[in-house]
Amino acid sequence: MFQSFDATTSPGTGPARLACLRDELEAESLDGFLVPGTDAHQGEHVAPADQRLAWLTGFTGSAGFCAALRRVAGVFIDGRYRVQVKTQVDLDHFTPVPWPDVSLADWLKAQLPEGGRIGFDPWLHTRSEMEAVENGLEGSGITMVACGNLVDRVWADRPPQPTHAMVPYPAVLAGRDAAAKRAEIAEALRDSGYSTLVMTRPDAIAWALNTRGSDLGQTPVALAFGFLHDDGCATLFIDPAKVTTELRTHLGNGVEIRDREAFGEGLDRLEGTVLADKTATPIWVEDRLRAAGVTVAFGIDPVALAKARKTPAEIAATTAAHIRDGAAMVEFLAWFADQAPDAGLTEIDLVKKLEGFRMASGDMVNISFDTIAGSGPNGAIVHYRVTEESNRTLVPGDLVVLDSGAQYQDGTTDITRTLAVGTPGTEERRIFTLVLKGMIALSRVRFPKGVAGRDLDALARYPLWLDGKDYNHGTGHGVGVFLGVHEGPQRLARTSSPALEPGMILSNEPGYYLEGAFGIRIENLIVVQKGKIPEGGDDRQWLDFRTLTFAPIERRLINPDMLDTGECAWIDNYHARVLENIGPGVSAAARVWLAGACAPLRPAA
Repeated sequence: MFQSFDATTSPGTGPARLACLRDELEAESLDGFLVPGTDAHQGEHVAPADQRLAWLTGFTGSAGFCAALRRVAGVFIDGRYRVQVKTQVDLDHFTPVPWPDVSLADWLKAQLPEGGRIGFDPWLHTRSEMEAVENGLEGSGITMVACGNLVDRVWADRPPQPTHAMVPYPAVLAGRDAAAKRAEIAEALRDSGYSTLVMTRPDAIAWALNTRGSDLGQTPVALAFGFLHDDGCATLFIDPAKVTTELRTHLGNGVEIRDREAFGEGLDRLEGTVLADKTATPIWVEDRLRAAGVTVAFGIDPVALAKARKTPAEIAATTAAHIRDGAAMVEFLAWFADQAPDAGLTEIDLVKKLEGFRMASGDMVNISFDTIAGSGPNGAIVHYRVTEESNRTLVPGDLVVLDSGAQYQDGTTDITRTLAVGTPGTEERRIFTLVLKGMIALSRVRFPKGVAGRDLDALARYPLWLDGKDYNHGTGHGVGVFLGVHEGPQRLARTSSPALEPGMILSNEPGYYLEGAFGIRIENLIVVQKGKIPEGGDDRQWLDFRTLTFAPIERRLINPDMLDTGECAWIDNYHARVLENIGPGVSAAARVWLAGACAPLRPAA
């Protein structure tokens, strides 16, 4: 499933495409146009037809946008992509902008001191996003202008939208049938005085209707819009080509199926107070509702939180998927350990080999994201994606950041291991151990009900902070079950305010990145569970994490002298569970390697 970088999108193609876009600016009397990386569903992953940012600039990161003005084009990227963007865009024509350190509003004011008109496609931006921009521009003479999509006008060979079928998802894996889910959300709507929830996120629709799809490949959803009404019924707006007899039977009488093109008309006919998520609903939808005289209320999408709290069946299913995935990972690690440091392996070799081990199980539906295999300086690119041009041959002394995952019908996996090629350096071992200490601290934490991800994020950073180091990404993101490898609202990050609740799955992935030299990241998936009241502790509800990921952590990079007794005990206990869970499912050769990889850090004398 390895795919090289699309040759039609590269630094070399950007300038000509930017020139065509600027011709459209002139024709529309605009001073600029916003090109986000999202689509009308506001998702992280988008179909090829919606990859406007990549088509225009060459930048393929999962977050960011371009503000294309007549004389300058800023590509706004967060800390994860500040190295990557330099390799993917023509720096003579596109200027990387460190975002959110520099806001769009502040940048526009600096570029257009005399004011101007900036166009945007209302299908691709939310009210929350646009309000922040407009508030920042107040008094500047710069106005935001809703218009048609200028990129689409100049993208002559734009691919068609996908038409893969929407398919039923078994209730035995979901833990609840779709009617029960819809009834739960309908009750929440009634309790809050809402008549209808507008659903624009495909993963929310997939959860509410117990369906899946393959429109986005690595994220198993079908692109559609929907309504969920206060009586528990739903309306699904979807391309008729995606609807099968099996799907109609699965959805039953409680779900009306309409053509996707009828979505606007459907909005016009809604009554009562309609609930929309301000951070996820396109402005076009809100404007259409208000134009029809429909009352719009912004609030928290009840589906997002319900989806995040996994059922016992989902937890059991994804646990099984992680054990299966761990076996593939161990087969790969054993193979990697058997290769001499000078075997001539490349990053692409690693990607293909790991994906091959996963496919060999016969259960993998797809990878859950493009595998990251960054060696040496490429490992410092947080979301590096190897191409034929960037592909490095591994050399002794390299560290390799290997971040990968898979989609199985019963679970979604995401694991990162940092591997050593040959003998690792002393400094690399020291920093790796600092990162490991942060990962262990988060794995071991016990916390009271009501604590949010922002309250725990610093635990993973603390060992690095003491050393004057940090990393420019969140410590953890939410993960679905055969859904998005990134989901909300749960996160482990400084900005994450939703309280963590039992059943939420998150990643635990601190790291460190030294540009031009190496990267380090260690990642397990963890699930929130009810914890025991500590002896002598308060009589309140305590929570903790259970680790779902099973694969050894590179022993050659661990400096045991830097770990205290509790940290060593955690590592040894974790490796014992890896051996217990994964050992029976791997080949004899891999089992021998695994036993050594899971041996105690400090063997008894």
